Amino acid sequence: MCKIGDVRDEEPEQMRKLRRAISALIVGLMLPLTTAVLAEGALVEPTGRVVLTVSGKISVTNSGDTARFDMEMLRALPAQSFSTTTLWTEGVHEFTGVPLAVLLEELGISGGTVDAWAINDYLAEFDVARLEPDVPIIAYAMNGKPMPRRDKGPLWLVYPYDSSDRYRTELVYSRSVWQLDRLEILE
Repeated sequence: MCKIGDVRDEEPEQMRKLRRAISALIVGLMLPLTTAVLAEGALVEPTGRVVLTVSGKISVTNSGDTARFDMEMLRALPAQSFSTTTLWTEGVHEFTGVPLAVLLEELGISGGTVDAWAINDYLAEFDVARLEPDVPIIAYAMNGKPMPRRDKGPLWLVYPYDSSDRYRTELVYSRSVWQLDRLEILE
């Protein structure tokens, strides 16, 4: 059974877009002030504390030339969850968040480079064209609960490390940005 909001590799791209549009419509009817995309080319203004700012080469904005998201706006986007261990925590944890590729698609970004910045100015770089549809996620919950700053939150770029050797490399670990607070889109 496929739930609205699930992202599945085996789905054709047109079905993903249709499902996202339906999901956005449903969320828009239920939460008109917190739906991420309110009108074509425009985001609603965040009503809560801003946790993520996206700048650079973007066409969908809500604050000058940037896109600012509060937690409710991120939760309104299609989510992905998985359980995994990490190098930085003990035991298996379930992470929930919006796939980075989905967020970028919502902002009209299909190419270029993304610089992901942490609160402490740690930087990781991603090639947009090489992102997987579901991985990494911008996790906003661990084990169903928000992540405070002292526990790598409120946002953490996470991979399903246990699912494949390709997610247990130095490059992937270096891209696992915790305390993520901004993205910059470059050409």
